Amino acid sequence: MGAASRYCNLWRIDPAGDRTGYKRCFISLANEYAQNQGLGEAKDEAGDRSQQKNLQSDLLSRFQAPAADLIERSQAGLCLRCYVSEPILNACRKIDHLFGEDQCFTYRDLLPFVLNDDGKTLMVADPDGKAYLSLDPTGTPQPTTYRCFSIQILQTFKPNAKSSLSLDNWAFLQTKQHPDLKNFLSEFGFKQLSDWALLNRTRPKQLEQLAERDRVLVEVFHSVYRRDRHQQHQGKKRCQDPTSVQLQEMQTALQARNISIQPPALMSDLRRVASQLRQYDLWSHREPLELDDPETGDRMIRSDLPPDSSSKNNLEQHEQQELLDFFQAQLHLALVDSIQQEIGDRMTYLKKSKGYAALAEQLIPGLDLYYRQGIALKEIADLLKMSGWAQARRVLNPGELISSVRTSTIRRVLTQILKKAEQKGLTDLPPAPNYLENLSQQIEALADADVFQEAFEEIQAGKNRQMKSVYAQQLCHYLEACTKVTQGVT
Repeated sequence: MGAASRYCNLWRIDPAGDRTGYKRCFISLANEYAQNQGLGEAKDEAGDRSQQKNLQSDLLSRFQAPAADLIERSQAGLCLRCYVSEPILNACRKIDHLFGEDQCFTYRDLLPFVLNDDGKTLMVADPDGKAYLSLDPTGTPQPTTYRCFSIQILQTFKPNAKSSLSLDNWAFLQTKQHPDLKNFLSEFGFKQLSDWALLNRTRPKQLEQLAERDRVLVEVFHSVYRRDRHQQHQGKKRCQDPTSVQLQEMQTALQARNISIQPPALMSDLRRVASQLRQYDLWSHREPLELDDPETGDRMIRSDLPPDSSSKNNLEQHEQQELLDFFQAQLHLALVDSIQQEIGDRMTYLKKSKGYAALAEQLIPGLDLYYRQGIALKEIADLLKMSGWAQARRVLNPGELISSVRTSTIRRVLTQILKKAEQKGLTDLPPAPNYLENLSQQIEALADADVFQEAFEEIQAGKNRQMKSVYAQQLCHYLEACTKVTQGVT
């Protein structure tokens, strides 16, 4: 399907369809508007990509302009609703593809949650996205309780943001993160596994992503915990905490491999490794959204989406795909290491500061109160006997911590990506300046979109903030481990 035709053809659910469960529908009103705006003149060759981008930007500016004519906004929106229906469909089919042959659902079960636009009604949303209006044949707006997912995608898309994604990939990501869709998946076993279940089921591919010492920890854990679990015939019962006897046996096995560690610290280390595995599962089932071709600057999407007869997006080389998969794992590992490093550096800085040395030991408890318990800085100051909000902010400084972790994470990922690219013959070391600049910018954009943008937004959300970002969750795992180690020592 040509790029221009995407603005007037909508992918829609077709329950009666025996083969696919969806169909492509021509939307005459969208086509008429597209023709009037010159979309029909655009071609699908690489030379017209900039023209397509400009046309899409024009449609988005019309749809998102709060003071514009409602009919104009809704017609531009209808074209864009057609456009985003394709990545919505692809995301559902991709989820189906990812979870293998033992699943109890197909993409057809997912479609009703997100592919819920029939294209028959002109619609707009107010600037804050809380109220939707449908337009009758005379153009008169009427409030509607119907929540069209494609409208939500368009309303939240920020094309001019520094780290903005393409509209295709924004729609793809929003679909995979749809709350109702995730709730549905949780009913089929995609729930939060315990630390011990994650460690117990670790596969060779996951072990390859761990540091050498952590691999040894998992191997010893398997030799004791997995053995006992098999002998106990636990079946589907939840994995219990390792017993003191099991921990002692693991400690002995680790000493034989030149790793000396006491049981309380061993528990903490095992939970830390489980946290890495948990994030590995997350990243291995999320798609890299896009990368820029370092030679042409063009956007590239993944090559391993399920085959689609209407698309030619499955032509990327295997080496490029391997590099993208590598990026996902490295972004998480870099985040874990950077959090630990930057908190340690922050602690060292406070201890050396004349004004804050006495408060250095309050850094971990303070961050724990802020992130794990959701307590405001002013209340933290009272709890930790600080002089007030300003002193608590200078000691904890959550925003500065995110910035330093972001810088460290991006630097680590860039180093690993360059090494991998050099191994695959995709670039030389040192890389060409243009290659390095493009790669750096794209890593920053993806890291911001997947980790740090949400981390910054949640600390600015006021007293009702909810710390649910990837960054916040990983930081909480680290803080929990620190707290347990401290309690074990005391």
